[in-house]
Amino acid sequence: MPTTTSTAASILRGGAWLTEPSDPDSVFTPERLTEEHRLIAQTTRAFVDSEVLPQIDRLEQKDWALSRDLVRRAGDLGLLGVDVPEAYGGVGLDKVTSLLVSEHIAPAASFGATFGSQANLTVLPLLLFGTEAQKQKYLTKLLTGELIGAYALSESGSGSDALGAKARATRQRDGGFVLNGEKMWITNGGFADLFVVFAKVIDDKGEHFTAFIVERAFPGVTSGREEHKLGLHGSSTTPLVLQDVRVPAENLLGEIGKGHKVAFNVLNFGRFKLGGMCSGGAQSAIGESAKYAAERKQFGQPIATFGAIRHKIGEMTVRAYAVQSLIYRIAGLIDARIAATPHDPTDSSSALAAFEEYAIEASIAKVAGSEMLDFVLDENVQIHGGNGFVRDYPAERHYRDARVNRIFEGTNEINRLLITGTLAKRAAKGDLPIIAAAKALQDELLGPPSMPVDDGSLVGEERRAVEALKKAALMTLGLAMQTYGQKLADQQEVLMHLADILIDVYSAESAVLRAVAAANRQAPRASLQIDAARVFVSDAAMRIEASARQALAAIVEGDTLRIMVAALRRLFKMPPVNTVALRRRIAEETVSRGAYIFSG
Repeated sequence: MPTTTSTAASILRGGAWLTEPSDPDSVFTPERLTEEHRLIAQTTRAFVDSEVLPQIDRLEQKDWALSRDLVRRAGDLGLLGVDVPEAYGGVGLDKVTSLLVSEHIAPAASFGATFGSQANLTVLPLLLFGTEAQKQKYLTKLLTGELIGAYALSESGSGSDALGAKARATRQRDGGFVLNGEKMWITNGGFADLFVVFAKVIDDKGEHFTAFIVERAFPGVTSGREEHKLGLHGSSTTPLVLQDVRVPAENLLGEIGKGHKVAFNVLNFGRFKLGGMCSGGAQSAIGESAKYAAERKQFGQPIATFGAIRHKIGEMTVRAYAVQSLIYRIAGLIDARIAATPHDPTDSSSALAAFEEYAIEASIAKVAGSEMLDFVLDENVQIHGGNGFVRDYPAERHYRDARVNRIFEGTNEINRLLITGTLAKRAAKGDLPIIAAAKALQDELLGPPSMPVDDGSLVGEERRAVEALKKAALMTLGLAMQTYGQKLADQQEVLMHLADILIDVYSAESAVLRAVAAANRQAPRASLQIDAARVFVSDAAMRIEASARQALAAIVEGDTLRIMVAALRRLFKMPPVNTVALRRRIAEETVSRGAYIFSG
């Protein structure tokens, strides 16, 4: 079984990175993958390259029999059961392995959606919340692909507001339930055999949001027509209609009224995995761009020699590097926490606790990953020019398929609110020392300035810059909490700026920690990793300063605003970096290899 290093330093609480230092050697990075990790990654990618991508046209023509065959084939390879203990037919590997599978499934985005609905959104609820009888009855067949699963949470009137569902479950005298309602946008909806359905149980004490296991074979279960979507044409998306569907008592999933625990914890893990898929998709597209730019000639020379194209490829690679760094960091945190929690191999409560602990980081992975991928794929189309706009090249399909990632697993707006809201709640409860750190920082910034000490370390300037970025985040978040108190949740524009700051801070620190660790271990292309980290930190600093200025102007005014802006300027006295030269080096190596250069 692949394992990660579980040191005390690596098991920070969720969000603690904002106030506590991180040791580069305690952070998990792609360079620390084991041979078994790499073998599973190769197996996944070989399956996608040889069996899925050649069938894309058939999948986009709604050949659901083929989709079922491919899911079964993934089951044969053990890819559906990475997160499931061997006792239930899985292979019981770590979350780094789970991340690797997501990364390497990604080039086939439509099948990736089919796969994710099965392995993440159906298998995980049963694993985490199912009874022993439910696991024995359904899990084994889901892991082999004999049964196809789907997740039915959203409705036409309750997308982001999942708890506002209108589907109803009426209790019967025999202990069972009768379900009525309509669910929307159900991935695998056209051919799934099993659905995890959320509905409200109504009784004299009120409404109780609850999860159920519903078989297609139950009378009253029907699927609507396939949605005509912008992208992911090779995945099935339909409504699910429930008309007087009798669900036996033993198909209650979890407890009555605890459906939110099922939904939100599964979404936490799904967000982390989606970040991995976005990272993998970007890496693949960067390789396509590099190869095309090396072959395509204009004005008598390859377009890869032009500075404008080198800038694009360099920036694509830098942004992908930061996201890849942060998702592996999160995977290491989750694995370390699970490993440090005594538990039976069949007991998933430790994994459940880890998903809850790192909800902030999962949302960061989802937002950063999906927005980075959109940037990369937009540039991929641009590099391909007219060929990027036609279906003869995969750039067009990638572009269409990726747009939904900013909506999947909770919109990016909802996830931004979750990042800041969860951090503020943990601070208010005293779980994270953010309030104390913000007060100490205020005293520091109002006092005389201190001269930075050059310790001569690798990317020392960038490490100092990251500390300054953390201080900017603490200053702005602390002021917002002090100003608005319990009404902070009403200030969504401010929360959005705060989320952007936090996402950039976590991404920048992850990139720097990985680059330092690579240099310390003399990893291949370590110098280029340092280049990538330096570019990302330089650009992140400018974005964070802009977001912080806008947030401060919304929070305070007059003399207080002037004082806070002056304090902010003290934090951002960073020397300029020649990012043109650094991007050029990265781009030249990427084009030379014809692939993403930081694969681990």
